[in-house]
Amino acid sequence: MNEKERRAASTLAAVFALRLLGLFMIYPVFEAYARGLRGSTPAMIGLALGAYGLTQGLLQIPFGLLSDRIGRKIMITIGLLFFAAGSVVAARAGSIEGVLIGRILQGAGAVGSVILALVADLTRAEVRTRAMAMVGVTIGFAFVVAIVLGPVFNALIGVPGIFWLTALLALLGIGVTLCAVPRSERLTVQREAEAVPALFARVLRDRELLRLDLGIFSLHAILTASFLAVPPVLAAAFGVGPGREWMIYLPVLAASVALMVPAVILAERGGRMKEVFITAIAVLLVTVLALGFAGKDAAIVLVALTLFFAAFNSMEAMLPSLVSRFAPAEAKGTALGIYSSLQFLGIFIGGAIGGLAASWGGPVGVFIFTALLALVWLATAIAMPRPAASRAKHVGPNEAHPGSATR
Repeated sequence: MNEKERRAASTLAAVFALRLLGLFMIYPVFEAYARGLRGSTPAMIGLALGAYGLTQGLLQIPFGLLSDRIGRKIMITIGLLFFAAGSVVAARAGSIEGVLIGRILQGAGAVGSVILALVADLTRAEVRTRAMAMVGVTIGFAFVVAIVLGPVFNALIGVPGIFWLTALLALLGIGVTLCAVPRSERLTVQREAEAVPALFARVLRDRELLRLDLGIFSLHAILTASFLAVPPVLAAAFGVGPGREWMIYLPVLAASVALMVPAVILAERGGRMKEVFITAIAVLLVTVLALGFAGKDAAIVLVALTLFFAAFNSMEAMLPSLVSRFAPAEAKGTALGIYSSLQFLGIFIGGAIGGLAASWGGPVGVFIFTALLALVWLATAIAMPRPAASRAKHVGPNEAHPGSATR
C-alpha cells in the first residue's frame, strides 16, 4: 500500500473502532444495570440490548446506496450523529423504554457499509484485501478490549457514563472522518465491497450463501442472548459483582485468542476449513449447555467461557472468508451486504428472544435457546461443501463486469 492507502485504511479502521468500543462495552454490564431501571423486565432488557441490531440491519444497505449519490463522508457523519444522539438518549433515560429508544436511534447510524465502501474507493484493487483485513482486525481487537474495559468503566462511571463516553467517541469519529481520512476523488460503486440491488435476487437464491447468512445470524443471536445470562452465571460461580467481571474476562479472552489463531491458520492454510467450521459450531453448542448447567462450578464456567469465545472469534474470522469464496465475483459486495444485515438482525432476535427465554427460565432458559439455535445451525452447516470444491462462478455475457462503475 502507498502512503495514501495506508492512511485511508488506518483512519477508517479507527472510525470503526471508535464507534464499536462503546457498543461492545455495554454487552457485559447491561443486564445488571437494566434490572434497576423503571419498567424493567427480562423481556424488555433483552429487547433493549438487541434493539440496536434492528435498525442497523434494516438501514445498512440503504445507507451504502445513498452514499453512492451524496457522498461517503456525508453519510458517515450523519450516521455518527444518529449514533451519538441515541447514546445521549440512552444515557439520560431513567426507564427501560427510554434506553430502548436510545438503542434504536443508535442503530439508525448504520455506517459500516459506507466505511467499507470508502475503503474500497481509496485503495487499488491489488491492495484492497489487505486494507479490508486491517479494518477487520481492528474490529476484532475492539471487541476484545471493550469486553474487558466495559466492567472497568462501569465501576468508574456507570453504564450511563459509558453511554456518554460512546457519544463522545462518535463525535471523535466524525472528527477523524472529516479531518484525517483522505478525500476520495470520485464516487464509485465497488461491486466487491458494496451491495447492488440488481443482484439481490441472484444472491438470495444461492443456497450456500443463505447457509452462511444463517450462520452469521445465529452466531450474533447466540452472542447477544448469552450476555443476558453470563453475568448471573459469573456472579454465582465466582462471586464477582458489577465492576469486577474484567478479572474473569481478561484471562478468558486472552486464552480464547490464543486458541483461535491456530484454528484459523489450520482452516485457511491447512485446507481444513469445513472441519474447523463444523467443530466451532459444535463447541458453541456444548459450551452454552455447559454454562447453563454449570451452577457454581467455577472450573466448568471458566473452561466453557474460554472455548465459547474461541469458537466465536474463529467464526468471526472464517465466515466473511467463506462468503467471499462462495459468492460470484461480481456479486461479492451484494453478498456481504446481505450477510452484514443478517448479522445485525441476529443481534436483535438474540436480544428479543433471549429476553423472553430469560423470563421463562432465567439463565438456563437463555442457554437452552442458544443451544437450540446452535443445533439448527450445525444441522444446516454439515451439508456445506468444501470451499475448495465450491462452484466456479463466472460473469456471463449479459452480466455486468466485476469492478467499479463510476456514478
